[in-house]
Amino acid sequence: MTQNPGGFVISLDFELHWGVRDHRTVAQYRENLLGVRQAVPAILELFERYGIHATWATVGFLFFENLDDLKAALPDDLPQYRETHLDPYAALAEVGKNEAEDPFHFAPSLIRKILAYEGQEVGTHTLSHFYALAPGPTLESFRADIRSAKLAADQYGIVLKSIVFPRNQISRQHLRICAEEGLTAYRSTEADPWIETGNGILRRAMRLADSYLELSGNGCVAPCLDEELPIVRVSGSRFLRPWNTVLRIFEDMRLRRICSSMDAAAKSNKTFHLWWHPHNFGVHLEENMTFLTHIAEHYANTNRKMGWPSLTMAEVADNVLHAEKPHCVA
Repeated sequence: MTQNPGGFVISLDFELHWGVRDHRTVAQYRENLLGVRQAVPAILELFERYGIHATWATVGFLFFENLDDLKAALPDDLPQYRETHLDPYAALAEVGKNEAEDPFHFAPSLIRKILAYEGQEVGTHTLSHFYALAPGPTLESFRADIRSAKLAADQYGIVLKSIVFPRNQISRQHLRICAEEGLTAYRSTEADPWIETGNGILRRAMRLADSYLELSGNGCVAPCLDEELPIVRVSGSRFLRPWNTVLRIFEDMRLRRICSSMDAAAKSNKTFHLWWHPHNFGVHLEENMTFLTHIAEHYANTNRKMGWPSLTMAEVADNVLHAEKPHCVA
């Protein structure tokens, strides 16, 4: 048995329009969504340059070559959302035939590109961007969704090991199903002192401020194995906010906040888990890539000095499962 080493973890919620369709139309978010076609290759090239491993939690619908194949692979037990605007299956009537015709809902070429780079894990963001805690869907429909996601990934030779729950909607019942279906890692919600603070506007304001000022701590986490379920919790540390024209004068503060947290994690042999969506880089790509390059350079320096590794979520889970004290401490 080995110690449970910390590391630098990156996970990306790869979803295209499936992840925002309940509150944004394609027309409203077109530039960001099309920009993913340039963002994904740019991110992959940077990861390769600096030896960074990452988990791409991918919506299963994106794997399909065309709409006919997607429809043929739908699970028999579909979720019945009480809030109909959440139902992705109702939206299939508006989806184009294939990736060439509809780059907002298909992405097999980008998935193949991810697989071509060493150190990149393709995980799942469920088949359909499944809202686990929304009223209506049953646990049985969630299991059917995960099984169909596994089959979609299998076409690419991918064995799914990691899951990021859409909108971070997680319950123990859903985790149990994930473990039973062979998944070994999940991203849990980050420790958020603002979650019970005031109204939604106040919470959002405090989270925004926390990206620049150390209000909630350094975000260092210790991935661990649940006492009852054979699945590893890889808590998120911080959302990587995209470059903002209004806040650009504070970019140095945002970078220092992240780098200081990385330093704290490396020194304490813990994990710092950064996450975002590729579509966050869909606009202002140059500015976002410049910022990400600074983070990558800081990681590379830290790795050289301290041996702090870059790990996918699945690699973290493997380390934890072979650790001397793998279980979460209450």
